Amino acid sequence: MCDQSDRARTGLVHNHPSGDPTPSHADIEMTKEVAKVARTLGIQLYDHIIVGREGHASLKGLKLI
Repeated sequence: MCDQSDRARTGLVHNHPSGDPTPSHADIEMTKEVAKVARTLGIQLYDHIIVGREGHASLKGLKLI
């Protein structure tokens, strides 16, 4: 993830071995917690991508972050 701004950004990516990339409640809560901590450090959490055999899910795309 790269752009031309001076803002610090990061992203999260992990897989679901079950193959279903649907974010779990724990995924959503952990992502919100990471985003909160990142903000205090001046870092933007750009997205959290979950990968599975059935495709992928973007928490940003799902408007969960």
